[in-house]
Amino acid sequence: MIQRTIQSALIQAIHTKPVVLITGARQVGKSTLCAEIAKEYHYHYVSLDHLREREAAIQDPELFLQLHDAPLIIDEVQYTPKLFDVIETIVNEKKIKGEDNKGMYILTGSQAYHFLEGVSQSLAGRVGIIEMSPLSLREIRALKEEPFVIDSVRNEERAKDNPVDVNFLAEQIVKGFYPEQYDNPLLDSESFYADYVRTYVERDVAQLIHLQDQLKFQRFMEVVASLTGQELVVNNLAKAIGVSSITIASWLSVLVAGGIVYLLEPYHENSVLKRAVKRPKIYFADTGLAAYLARLNHPQTLKNSLFWGHFVETYMVNEITKSYRNNNKKTNFYYYRDADQKEIDLVMLEGRTLHFVECKAGVSFQKDAVSAFHTLANVTQYAVGDSAVICLTDVVYPIEKGVYALPVGAI
Repeated sequence: MIQRTIQSALIQAIHTKPVVLITGARQVGKSTLCAEIAKEYHYHYVSLDHLREREAAIQDPELFLQLHDAPLIIDEVQYTPKLFDVIETIVNEKKIKGEDNKGMYILTGSQAYHFLEGVSQSLAGRVGIIEMSPLSLREIRALKEEPFVIDSVRNEERAKDNPVDVNFLAEQIVKGFYPEQYDNPLLDSESFYADYVRTYVERDVAQLIHLQDQLKFQRFMEVVASLTGQELVVNNLAKAIGVSSITIASWLSVLVAGGIVYLLEPYHENSVLKRAVKRPKIYFADTGLAAYLARLNHPQTLKNSLFWGHFVETYMVNEITKSYRNNNKKTNFYYYRDADQKEIDLVMLEGRTLHFVECKAGVSFQKDAVSAFHTLANVTQYAVGDSAVICLTDVVYPIEKGVYALPVGAI
């Protein structure tokens, strides 16, 4: 079994908070991680995927929690939001009695909107939130995973430990990063994703919206997959699918809620607001699922397609954001594009310092590749630190002062 980096953050949370929520897309490994914690810390475990347990929790949540003593892991808790109020009462009573209430409950769910709505109403201030992603390449290779920073010496060392050539990258992008494929190497990726999409639409999506035409929703997912790494234009999506913009916005919120996609907001501050675009970019959280939906099921097909650059960008942005999420570290990620089409794929705001990252499928780059860095640097109110072009180079090399080309394995 692959060791998950986020486990350290989960252990810390159960020692500091009465309740811990683990969110994340279906099959990212939440249940497996909880099984490990249950074994090590002697938690009881119940899954509301089981209909009898779910029915009992819905009908009488107080009795349900009396029958299932803390410390308790409740898997797929989004099915029974009524439990949140009862958990709040139990946790508070424990505190009033002067007893230790840390780590009483671990809750998991794959629909973040339902999950967090119940939390905000009942458990605010008493809960630690852990967001799980699909596997990172460093987790797959059992390498130490730290938040990505631009440091040419450190990046070169990391790249040597984590070599990634173009063929391996294409294979990895198409295979994706859901743990089940790595636990069972004989599992066919296309069959896995076909089952994944069917289960997601029939079970998760059905909880959030009433779909008269599931085929149209799947077509919507396919079109969105082909747009990964690109600016989101809702009206264009509506025309392509043949539904209203309001419907598209609703369906997008469902994909975000289920951890299937996420939106990268445009960078803005007063000095750049007038010239910067205002639409977000959209990324699939797993490249394998996106490749399956976009019918780019073979590495060579993907490399020869017009989508290759966008999928490489999606992979790189995903790995960078995972490196922070898996270590439970917060930072501010944006992208930048202005009226002159000057674009920066990733803008990282750390304190009062900006770092710029371009994600490229090529190998050799000169100063003209980072001209947008200067555009934003000249108008921002913040300091600008070291920046990078992450690409398919084998070695770190300088592009200009403070800007380096980095191998993709440096992430």
